[in-house]
Amino acid sequence: MGTPQTPYDAVLHAARDVAKLDNALDAEMLGAALLGSVYSVAETERDAAVRDFVAGFLAATSRRRSAAATTIRSVFAALVPDAEGAGRVRPGAATPAWAAQLGRVHLTGCWSYGDVYGDQSSYLATFAYDDPAGGSAHAVVTLLDHNIGITKDVFVGGPPDRILDQVRQMCSGDELTWFRDEEPARMRAEVTRHLAITDGLTELPGEGSLATDRALLGARLALLPRAAGAASAPAEPLSAAERTDLVRRFLASPEAARFGLDAIDGAELASLHFCLSLLLDHAASFPDADPMRWSPTVAGLFLLDWVHRRAVLDMDDAALLPRVLRAWAGYAARKRGLPEQAATQTDTAIEEMVPEFARLYSTGERRSPATAAVAQLMADGVDPDDPAALNAWIEANRHRLTDDPA
Repeated sequence: MGTPQTPYDAVLHAARDVAKLDNALDAEMLGAALLGSVYSVAETERDAAVRDFVAGFLAATSRRRSAAATTIRSVFAALVPDAEGAGRVRPGAATPAWAAQLGRVHLTGCWSYGDVYGDQSSYLATFAYDDPAGGSAHAVVTLLDHNIGITKDVFVGGPPDRILDQVRQMCSGDELTWFRDEEPARMRAEVTRHLAITDGLTELPGEGSLATDRALLGARLALLPRAAGAASAPAEPLSAAERTDLVRRFLASPEAARFGLDAIDGAELASLHFCLSLLLDHAASFPDADPMRWSPTVAGLFLLDWVHRRAVLDMDDAALLPRVLRAWAGYAARKRGLPEQAATQTDTAIEEMVPEFARLYSTGERRSPATAAVAQLMADGVDPDDPAALNAWIEANRHRLTDDPA
């Protein structure tokens, strides 16, 4: 065969031995890997790019009669059944007998597990072919990252019993993880919701087999039942009244007393409430807004990145913020019923971050342009509520506000 002339020719060349495979599972995994190259290079709406590619491929190869062409057409139609033309694909005379089993699997079990903080969770589903000739039983494992809100990785493999045993052993020996039987409908809803964000990323996570297994994951998810009633939706940020009530309850807690927050008054009181508002604003910035979800990772995102980009702190605020965060994280851990080890790890992590937080505060190196401008405004003693003074300051500093950083 000469140099492929089109992307469709390139795929046909890569799939030239598909009809020689032993079973439907091997063919589906090969097909998913080939579609993964389309998924990985798409700049946006990656799932739609794959669907459009399959539709184009099926149209461009409709007259091909080789075993490889008719087989890979059947594979793509099974993996992406909503692509235009997929429903009209029929096996050719040279298509292997196992092609009739493509996509014909049933669920044999569903579980979920993750860390107690809520940073990440995974769903594990096991499948078997209706006819053993289709291939071996296999597991589909999906990792969700709740700090980013994406499906971060996918793995398809087996034997499923071994994978399940490994996960069970891992979780049983670690107080900071959990494991449970899961409703298949919940897996479908949660993974699909996070996949929608992943599919829109301009850059995919750098490691793992997300791209190569994405199409097979989609095909298996489609076999799971849909959740009854409304679709799964992320938690909404708290209302103003709910925020006020939560802060009131926190300030009456033993954690607030431990860090002396219940005794703050006078000028420091404004800093205390400002710091608390920053914690709640940060929680609201996550795809699943939960002000009680704090871990070493979330604390690091807040204390070493987000707050420097989004807020202007004076010296009182900067001195108080780590203390407020430690108290709040301890309160949240108790209210969520986390193990003492989890609460201790978060508290220790925050304490160890304080020197770096202080350094970033003093250098201002992570401030956004807008935050840096407001900080300079305050340092120059300009009253933001005085329009004349504000306009004069902007005019005098226009060169600094518009010049690109070196």
